[in-house]
Amino acid sequence: MELNNIELQQVLIAFGLTLIAGLSTGIGSVLAFFTKRTNRKFLSTALGFSAGVMIYVSFMEMMPDAKESLTQFHGERTGTLYLLLAFFGGMGFINLIDFLIPEDKNPHEIQNVEQLRERPEALHKTGMLIALSIAIHNFPEGIATFTSALNSLEIAIPITFAIAIHNIPEGIAVSVPIYQATGNKKKAFWLSFLSGMAEPVGALVGFLILLPFWTPSIHGLVLAAVSGIMVFISMDELLPSAQKYGEHHLSIIGLVAGMLVMAISLFLFI
Repeated sequence: MELNNIELQQVLIAFGLTLIAGLSTGIGSVLAFFTKRTNRKFLSTALGFSAGVMIYVSFMEMMPDAKESLTQFHGERTGTLYLLLAFFGGMGFINLIDFLIPEDKNPHEIQNVEQLRERPEALHKTGMLIALSIAIHNFPEGIATFTSALNSLEIAIPITFAIAIHNIPEGIAVSVPIYQATGNKKKAFWLSFLSGMAEPVGALVGFLILLPFWTPSIHGLVLAAVSGIMVFISMDELLPSAQKYGEHHLSIIGLVAGMLVMAISLFLFI
């Protein structure tokens, strides 16, 4: 795609669409404040919900998109191999980050609910990891939304609304653990808001740097790696944290609800 052939108005519309999608994360953050700080049932359900969102998006949206891009570029067998390498490479990357965190600051080492309540920094770290993973997730989404808008607004507009809808629960996923741990609404909101702003940042990077070199292969590798990161965090961080609050069934109900909300939001914009 030649940048000099893109009209300024079209570029501004593309940026505007990615901004709308990113701002929806802040809506989810505000919704999360309608709960008391000590509501363990809500926290357990919300953490399960956010895990459901991440897992469903990874396997039902991002991985199929990644596979299509990679197999078209490299062929069925080689493309699938690259897909698997990127997916498990993403898992390995986030696992390495978790491994490097000192044990006394790692929430995975907390053995019971009382310890978790006495160590709010552990729950705080959960929220920070969610914010990081969602920011990483939103970055390629921003690029995808931006580049699709440059090609066709008819395709980009429903993509934008679909992303905006599922960014709302992602905002909840960031703000709930941070607010529960700190009681600071401003901090919870701004971290959630900033994770959503990775969308327009992705668009900006795509416009300035990646667009001239962006290929289906790079697109597929990025999506597969981010999927691996999101699935790993869901299983290793979100669900264990939810169950440590003693609400196993609520965490699973939240998990299924998160998947259902994502399924409906994506179905509406097929």
